[in-house]
Amino acid sequence: MQLTIQSRSLKNALALGALLAAATSLSGCYTPTERAIGGGVIGGLGGAGIGALASGGLAGPTLAAGAIGAAGGALIGAATAPHPHYYRRRHYY
Repeated sequence: MQLTIQSRSLKNALALGALLAAATSLSGCYTPTERAIGGGVIGGLGGAGIGALASGGLAGPTLAAGAIGAAGGALIGAATAPHPHYYRRRHYY
């Protein structure tokens, strides 16, 4: 017996759940490199999901949208990382 998902809204809900799970697991990133990698992963998943929904599941547009999303997510993630001086603790005695 093969299980298939028939409802488009159910597919959208599953894709959104997977995206939120990825975002939650990567939310503790603080250095610019970690933020760039996390942003790239989240952007790639989001782009691939949007590309799959927009193209009806064709591989070419899905991969292209995933690559564009990953590049954009990495750029935004690295640009929004806190500056290293936030990590230093000031000691007042």
